[in-house]
Amino acid sequence: MAISRAQLAKELEPGLNALFGMEYSRYENQHSEIFTTESSDRAFEEEVMLSGFGAAPTKSEGSAVNFDDANEAYTARYNNETIALAFSITEEAIEDNLYDRLGSRYTRALARSMAHTKQVKAAAVLNNAFAAGVSAGGDGVALCDASHPLTNGGTFANEPSTAADLNETSLEDALINIAGFVDERGLKVALRGMKLVIPRQLQFVAERLMVSNLRVGTADNDTNAIRSMGMLPEGYAVNDFLTDTDAFFVMTDAPRGMIHFERLALQTKMEADFDTGNMRFKARERYSFGFSDPRCIFGSPGA
Repeated sequence: MAISRAQLAKELEPGLNALFGMEYSRYENQHSEIFTTESSDRAFEEEVMLSGFGAAPTKSEGSAVNFDDANEAYTARYNNETIALAFSITEEAIEDNLYDRLGSRYTRALARSMAHTKQVKAAAVLNNAFAAGVSAGGDGVALCDASHPLTNGGTFANEPSTAADLNETSLEDALINIAGFVDERGLKVALRGMKLVIPRQLQFVAERLMVSNLRVGTADNDTNAIRSMGMLPEGYAVNDFLTDTDAFFVMTDAPRGMIHFERLALQTKMEADFDTGNMRFKARERYSFGFSDPRCIFGSPGA
């Protein structure tokens, strides 16, 4: 009985899928150090920031209680994109038993392309964190900005007033500023720095700042306060896709911050083309990266 094209496709598909999965799993999912992944079932997702209430006033005896309103402050929107790429293997290559060489090579290359694009898109949120026109959030300003508007008419900052490189002073200032964050009505919120996110060029600086028992770069026997106080309990994460070599970011424990919506997990498909006899292999996924509450991060673009 002759082997049909459909049977040949079934014979090839397990090998290609196995190679694809092996290559993709080797990639470090560096976005998971920054973003919380959630599922999505629509073309876009929206999250609404509520203002909450102001400080409760004192009620004098016999007077009526004051009423307050909780309003919508702004809406953060996540548009799910479709990422896809494909390749084909000619009928002649299959006939001449070149599948092992061509198929494995192209499949690994396809896996690298899909993984690379995902990490680039994730890192773009931080790479554009200081560019208002590119990374404007629901409140209309950049992710890291000195004047995030509040519904009470005030502002709050999640970047330093003077840009600074990563060092002991700038990191301590970031942690102090995070502890002073306020909500939309100006009430203080109990947030703390959890993790330092840096490009690979700053990993040695971060190691000295956060792991040394004593202060870095001094002859004194002073304690490294960041380490001894348990600051940044999740340590630091290196992201190889950050483009600014001296920018650094401190992630906080704000509940609705950096989010990765997964509309469709990575799927692979193979089919035969009747006209050419070529075998075609496709990879496709849908997702989005963004942020809802800018209090999730404090960033400095570097000096």
